[in-house]
Amino acid sequence: MHSTNYCKTFIEIAEDCPVVSGEVPPQKGEKKTVANLQFDMLKDDPYRYTSDDVLFAVYATRRDIPKDDWEAERAQFFSKGQPCFRASPLTKRYGWGVHSNADGKIALVGRETRAYEGFVSDASLEKTRAMRSKRK
Repeated sequence: MHSTNYCKTFIEIAEDCPVVSGEVPPQKGEKKTVANLQFDMLKDDPYRYTSDDVLFAVYATRRDIPKDDWEAERAQFFSKGQPCFRASPLTKRYGWGVHSNADGKIALVGRETRAYEGFVSDASLEKTRAMRSKRK
């Protein structure tokens, strides 16, 4: 089974992220976007979910998969590799870093915060950048 989880890692925003602070992703139309669903799960519950938890819940919600089927569907979903939070619109476009603690649970961290700067300068954390939106 594949996983997108990180431990003791900070995902910094993409080099080409256009915002100077973490923004709430705007809803476009009736259906919530991937960014909306990810943000809604993480904004009030830091360190409750792993990356795998969030990515699968968003996938299942967008496809209207009944909760009773989630266990089997999750195994199928992670039977092949999936993009991690480095590819999330939150880290690429909306100015949110993602911190993973020792248990692999994640929290959003706005680019403008002291916490963000603290994670960037913390030598004990692994650091990686979100993927760029455009090629160089």
